[in-house]
Order: sequence, then C-alpha cells, then structure tokens
Amino acid sequence: MEDVAMKCFARPANQGRKAAQLRHTLTFSAFSAFSAALLAAAAARAEQPPAPCHPNPQAKEDVETVSERGDIKHLPDHLQDALERLADRPHTYLPLQIYAEADSPSQLFQYYLLDTHGFEPNPFTAQFAGVNDKAMLTATGGNCGLPAIGAVRVALEPKPGLPTDPNNVRAFIDIFTDISGLFVINNESGWYEGWMIHDLTVPAVAPPRPDGHAQFGKLLAADAEALKKSGSGHNVPGATFTVDGKAVHLPSAHDHFPDVQTNVVPIQLSMGAYNCLQQMDCHAYWEFNYQTDWIHPLYELPFTGGIAGTFEAGKIGALSSLIPGSGPSGVKNDAVHYGDDPNTAGVLQGAGPRDADKFDGTDDTQREFRQRFIPSGLANEIFLDVYERVASFEPGVTFPQRLFDAYAAEVKRVDANGDGVISAPEGDVDTASDGFPNNERLFIPATQFKRFAVTREINDGLLAPRFAPSQRAWVLQGALVPVHPAVPASAGRDADDR
Repeated sequence: MEDVAMKCFARPANQGRKAAQLRHTLTFSAFSAFSAALLAAAAARAEQPPAPCHPNPQAKEDVETVSERGDIKHLPDHLQDALERLADRPHTYLPLQIYAEADSPSQLFQYYLLDTHGFEPNPFTAQFAGVNDKAMLTATGGNCGLPAIGAVRVALEPKPGLPTDPNNVRAFIDIFTDISGLFVINNESGWYEGWMIHDLTVPAVAPPRPDGHAQFGKLLAADAEALKKSGSGHNVPGATFTVDGKAVHLPSAHDHFPDVQTNVVPIQLSMGAYNCLQQMDCHAYWEFNYQTDWIHPLYELPFTGGIAGTFEAGKIGALSSLIPGSGPSGVKNDAVHYGDDPNTAGVLQGAGPRDADKFDGTDDTQREFRQRFIPSGLANEIFLDVYERVASFEPGVTFPQRLFDAYAAEVKRVDANGDGVISAPEGDVDTASDGFPNNERLFIPATQFKRFAVTREINDGLLAPRFAPSQRAWVLQGALVPVHPAVPASAGRDADDR
C-alpha cells in the first residue's frame, strides 16, 4: 500500500497572526507564527514598488480608510495588518467590503494569510535557467518584484433560524479573498482558483455494517492494525493520515516533483474561478454552505498530470467528467439525457442548461440533477476506502483502480435513483440516505479546512485542480488561523440576504 500511495498525494500550510491568538494543531502553528511575524513586520512599513514601477499616490489615505472601516477595525491585528498592506500597494480596488446578511454583524471565526512560500517553486513563481529565465513570469513577480500576498476572511452569517456555530454544516458562511501581485490572465481561458484544503485523518474503530463494510467515517479493527504497522506507526486514530505511515510532511519549498512530495492526502474544495485586475489585485467572494461544500469528481485525479508517471504514460486528459456519472467503475450516462442541454426544457426534467447552483426549490423536478461534484464528506469516505481501509476494502487492488471502485461504491450509497450522480435533492442536507435520517455526515465543516491554496488554471475540461494533487500549479498558499471568540466582520447591509 505504501508504494501505491506515495505516488499519489501532495499539498501545503503556512501563516498566522499573534502567538496569543494561535490555536493551531499538528505542525501548522510553527509555520503560522513565523509567517505572521514576517507579514506584521512588512506591514509596519510603507511598501511601494521600486522604479521604474509606479507607487500608489494615495497610499496613506487608502490605509487610513481600510483601518477605520467597520468590517475591518475589529479584526485580529495580523489580519488587519495584511489588509492594510494590500491597501498601501498599488491596486484597482481596496480589500472587499463585507456587508451583513442578517440583523447582527457577520462573525469572523477564521482566516488565512497567503504568500508564495511553503511549497516547491514552479515556473509561475520562480525562474529556471533555460525554461523561463528569459520570459516574463506570468503569475508572480510583478510591480518590480513586490512579493505576491493575500488574505482570506471567513465569516459566518447569523441568519434567522440558521446555526451560529461554524462547526455546524448547516451554517451559512461567506469567504472573501483579496490578493496583491498576480498578473491578469489574458490568454487561452486562463484563471486563478482558490481551494480550501482538508487533510485526510485517521478515524476511530467501530464494528462493521451488516454487509461487512466499515461504518461511515470509521475503520474496522483489521484496518487500524494494518495502518499501525506501516512506516513508523504514525497512522493511529486522531492523527492526520500519511501515505507512508511516517510523521506529517507538509508541502515545503524543499520538495521536488515527483520524488519528494508531501505525504498527506488533501481534499480540495473549490472557491471558484477568478481573474485579476489592471493593478495586479484580485478580489473574490464565495458562499460556503451545504449547497457549495462539494468536491470535484475524484476519479479525475489520475488524469490531471500531477501523479508521478501519469503524464509520461499519456494519461493527462484521457478521461472527462463532462457527462456526469460515477466514473470508470460506475454508471456511464447518455450524453443526450445528462449533457448540458441548451434547450429551455430538458429531456428528462424541466432543466434546460445545466446550472449547478439551482440547488433549492419546492419542485424537485426543477432542481439540478446532473451535478458533477460530490459532497465533501462523501469524498472523505471515498479516500478512507482508498487509503485507510486496506484490509476491509478490496485488499490487493491498487491505485487507481481502488479509487475508481471506491468512488462508484460510495456514490451508490447516496444515489437513490441509480444514475451515478448525486443530484441536488439527493445531496440535500435534509435528505435521508444509506440508513441515516439526513445527510449532515456528508459535509466537512469549514473549520476543518486547515489550509488554503490559489492555483493558476487553464481550461483542460477537468474540475480537479490542475496537476492535482501536486503543487505544480500553485501560486499562493496559507494555513488556517482560528479566531476565538469570533469578532464582528461586517458594516452595512447586503441588498439581498439570500
């Protein structure tokens, strides 16, 4: 199992704020404190690009404006410093204004500070002799060398009737990303994409289901024993899982693709695609809730080029999820019935063009039934089959077949109509499935996504990150910094509270 798994997974962590505010676990705290000190020190001075680039002529006024804004003045010091640093630099827009979507202010309960450190340099972030040393860096390196930085604010909306605990998967949460130092992408359907990252953990042991399979989110005793014997015995219940059974190795600047990579298994949740602006600043807004807490189809991973040997074998782009289904080992649907229908009325339902955001509705036949994504907790369950249930799930079957089989098997447990797709009604948090009264188990709370990355994407037809799960397309990354207790993070009221 170790030989198979070591080929497969990679990712990062970094950043933070005041030491008194850090409550991080594992090895994240050391990275967070170090990065926070660097960011705070940089924010204490004016930061304008050197000649021949041009400074922000109203830097002082912009910093004062941001520092006094109602959505920023209550934030933790290091986050305020980062936002003021963004305002000080040349920009098209100041950091995003957060408006409340309830009678009381939004509550910031965590954030991420982003930079270009903590992962292997790549052609987007560094120059390599004979590769791009005579060409313009197309992501970082602008403003005459100012480093690319960013801040991600995560705030809960205390809407009437909804939870105010961010650990509750029914809570509604807003995510605001502000970045300085990334070039606008002009060519060939390019974009940047944000990703919240949860690293697979080792769950507790429990008796099997009646069919002999492990219970949802659990291991069998035989699985736990096998994991404990791997590597140095690191993989015990409660630990962050590592594919070699050794201590956690998060992504590092000293990594080297493909032979030296992180040993954790990331689950990456898209924050949507965006581009940057004339002054190299980017701003993005994302709503995190059980309607958007969905992960790309995992069976795409062997076809992104980020797993050792797959590119050389000609596998990149060899599979498409364009027509939704449960992958190579599962249901394959007809393109006429499950493709993106350009008509007003769909063939099977009143659907028309596919719209993954058409999640809610009083008539289930009008809700989206052709979802390509799956709930994040179901993705976690699939990875438990692939990496941790080494004794109870298909012993002897190797990657990627294990991935294809696990994907089909776990989707089938939630897929009520047998079409290999988790539709909006089937994946709704209130829907009963697989013997459970609802689908709460199918979603990973925002607080468990300990890392954040920004990637340089280009249209390859896949929903998985480019070169996943490696870091080859990363341009920024950072680690979660929790805020306890949460603090007010909005000013004014959004025009539409939906």
